[in-house]
Amino acid sequence: MGVSDEFVQFKDRYNIGTDLISSISYRYKRITGQLNRDFRSSSSDTANSLYVGSYGRDTDAKGVSDLDMAYVLPSNLYAQYNAYSSNGQSALLQAVKTSIRNTYPTSDSYGDGQVVVVKFTDGITFEVLPVFENQGGTWTYPNANNGGSWKTCDPRAEIEAIRSRNLVTNRNLKHLCRMMRVWRDFNNVPISGALIDTLAYQFIETWEYRDKSFLYHDYMARDFLKYMKDQDKEKTYWRMPGSGSYVWSKGQFQYKALVDYNIAVDACGLQGDENCTQRRSKWRSVFGSTFPS
Repeated sequence: MGVSDEFVQFKDRYNIGTDLISSISYRYKRITGQLNRDFRSSSSDTANSLYVGSYGRDTDAKGVSDLDMAYVLPSNLYAQYNAYSSNGQSALLQAVKTSIRNTYPTSDSYGDGQVVVVKFTDGITFEVLPVFENQGGTWTYPNANNGGSWKTCDPRAEIEAIRSRNLVTNRNLKHLCRMMRVWRDFNNVPISGALIDTLAYQFIETWEYRDKSFLYHDYMARDFLKYMKDQDKEKTYWRMPGSGSYVWSKGQFQYKALVDYNIAVDACGLQGDENCTQRRSKWRSVFGSTFPS
């Protein structure tokens, strides 16, 4: 088995399994259906909601536990909750929580500042963000912290930015985002999925092999680790593709990127079937047991 076959197998292992995808979809539709019944008198279980965050950008990998979804509320409710004398945002989150509990009464559902969090016993957590549609495609959402306020976001622009760049890079952008989540989780690296996506988006724009096949995925992992290790350690935020939203640093990821870049350099030097065992061992020290042995 050569390098290309190894990284194809790796892809098959880091992609989210069909059973989990089905379970996520089932819960998403039940939550959406309940919100539509309560807020819109609609029987649809798909309208007015959208996966956002990493799952919405389609960059999540096996091991995903947190699912972000947005639900678009009727516009007239904004005036109603904005007219509250204090923290209408908290009241809005409570109304959404009450609705969701009509479907999942035993789940640990609670308002959490900006989202309603629904925890399931199998370890999956949904974070439901209630939003209002703005002209231009952005959303307004409630922030119940510090007395309440309204904030704006544009996750659809983020989804489109990742989608379009993924297509012009032979789908390598999303492969990179997913494999680096495996790297993060295996090594407990303090970096968010949003920052992985942001850095991968920037990196792959000018990477010379961006449109190549799985044969170059070892180089892609190696070169992206170099890109990460070279990031300014004093930098505290980056800007999300599409929306320009702030993506904050969660800690120093550069040192671990440096350590594993050096291992990746060695792994990339072990071409040929005669070196396959040693090569895979190197990659497993970077990515863990998700990488084939």
